[in-house]
Amino acid sequence: MTLTDVSAPSAGLRRLTQLQALESEAIHIFREVAAEFERPVLLFSGGKDSVVMLHLATKAFWPGPVRFPVMHVDTGHNFPEVLAYRDATVERLGLRLEVQKVQDYLDDGRLRERADGTRNALQTLPLLDGIANNKFDAVFGGGRRDEEKARAKERIYSLRDEFGQWDPRNQRPELWNLYNGRHAPGEHVRVFPLSNWTELDIWRYIAAENIALPELYYAHEREVFQRDGMWLAVGPYSMPRKGEQVQTRTVRYRTVGDMSCTGAVDSDAYEVDDVVLEVAATRLTERGATRADDRVSEAAMEDRKKEGYF
Repeated sequence: MTLTDVSAPSAGLRRLTQLQALESEAIHIFREVAAEFERPVLLFSGGKDSVVMLHLATKAFWPGPVRFPVMHVDTGHNFPEVLAYRDATVERLGLRLEVQKVQDYLDDGRLRERADGTRNALQTLPLLDGIANNKFDAVFGGGRRDEEKARAKERIYSLRDEFGQWDPRNQRPELWNLYNGRHAPGEHVRVFPLSNWTELDIWRYIAAENIALPELYYAHEREVFQRDGMWLAVGPYSMPRKGEQVQTRTVRYRTVGDMSCTGAVDSDAYEVDDVVLEVAATRLTERGATRADDRVSEAAMEDRKKEGYF
C-alpha cells in the first residue's frame, strides 16, 4: 500500500498523515523549483536520502519524465553495491547522469590525497566545478535538519554565493512555505526537499512506498574491524592497522559514503520493517554514529558547508 491509498476520514474532509504531509511539501518544492529555475540538477549517489528524493521527483512530474539531470560526485572510494544501484536506477528512469570524479582531480594535481586516506572532504571542488560548468542554478540535495547541527541551520532554499559558499548568517525567511529563489549571476541555490524529514520518516516512507535500496542498508555478513568505535569494512580503501582485528559480523549501514570513513552498525534488521523498529529505538543520528569525517571537530560539517560542501 502506498501513501495515496489511504482513505479519507468519514467526515469527508481529507486530513493528511504525517508522511503524506511531508510528501506533499517535497513535491510542492520540486514543482516550484522546476517553474522558477532554468537549469536544476538533483544530487544522486544511490544513498537512501537521494533515492527517496528521486522517488519524490518522479511523483512530482508523473506521468511525464523527471525534468532535470542527476549528478554524482564520485570519490572513487564508493561501495560498489551503491554504484551498481545508481547506474541501474538512472537507466531504468532514462535520466542523464553527470559524474564528477575526485580521481580526475587527483590525477591532474588539482587535489591531493589526505593523510588519513578519506576523500569525503575532497568532494567540494568537483561539486562546484560540476555546478559551474553545467550552469546549474538550483541543486537538489538530500540533507535533513535532524542529521547534524550545521544542517539544522539550513533553510529549504539555501543561497550560495559566486564561489559556491554558504553564509549561515545570510539565510532568508521562509514563512508560509514561500521560497525566495532570487540570485545574482554566478550564484546558485541549494534546495533541500527533505529538510523536515527525520531518519525514521525516511524509513517509514521507504516501507510505505516499497522503495528498493542497495542491499547493504539491510543486515548482512561482512568482514569488519573496529576503529574509533565504528565497524569499518575490510576493502581496498579501508584496511586494518596494526592491532585492529578483522571479524565477520552481521551488520548494516545507516548511511553510505566514502568506504574509508563510513562505519556499519551491528544489526539483525533483514527487512525494512525491522529497520523501522531499529531506527525508532536509537538515540544517535546516522551521521553521529557512523561517519568518521564528522568527528574531526565540533564544527567539521559547518566548515565544509561554508566552503561549498553539500
